[in-house]
Amino acid sequence: MTTDSASSAPVLVAIDEGVATVTLNRPERLNAMNHELVMAAGDAFAAVNADPSVRAVVFRGAGRAFCAGDDRKDHRHPADAAAARVVAEAIQRVTREIVLGPKLVVGAIQGWAVGGGFEWAINCDFPIWGRGARAFFPEVSLGLFVTGAVTTLLPDLVGLQKAKELMLFGEQLDAAEALELGIAWRVVEDGALDAEAALVARRLAELPAHSAADTKRALNRAAFADVERAMEVETEALTRLMLDPAATERVSSFGAGSA
Repeated sequence: MTTDSASSAPVLVAIDEGVATVTLNRPERLNAMNHELVMAAGDAFAAVNADPSVRAVVFRGAGRAFCAGDDRKDHRHPADAAAARVVAEAIQRVTREIVLGPKLVVGAIQGWAVGGGFEWAINCDFPIWGRGARAFFPEVSLGLFVTGAVTTLLPDLVGLQKAKELMLFGEQLDAAEALELGIAWRVVEDGALDAEAALVARRLAELPAHSAADTKRALNRAAFADVERAMEVETEALTRLMLDPAATERVSSFGAGSA
């Protein structure tokens, strides 16, 4: 995490008048998830959640994509179950900070949102999609498993059958379809995405901080009562499946949305 906008760090944080902007900063890899980016994202959200000067958060990706999922070039087969669990828990930590943390999070979703990136987009309180955004879940086809509590969040949003379809078939959604399903809160032209996300975040930042945080907490706890249990099941499944050498081979050869 860094507050230096010129930094090459994997995640950047800038704070302006109560709004923190958390930017995934690997544009040359479409902000694909390697260990450093995932750990830095968790640190960034933990920091802004603990910062009393922050009233709202914009979550975005630098360059042409929000987050293209697991970085196949940096993917390594875990040495054992303990190492695999570290990877899974690091991803889930980001979800805990977004979904269960006190700050309202506006997602600015552009380009690809794949796998874990799609999950993080779903985690946002107000996900705004650029019209050209695309998303899908490749995990099952790779012999892996989803994270981000989407095993409970997604069925609540789109219904059980549609959630099964999206996870098992891995079909791509465009922004219009995401809006129709309730996965996107709002769709804007790509060039207006950052400005719209900032505007919404400023409106949220003007709300009384404690009542806004309590409202988010109450609504999410009531609507997503099984978030922690879902993440436990996801973590167990992903930990087990990551140990399969065939899954590592599939990830390494996977190209769409990850290059």
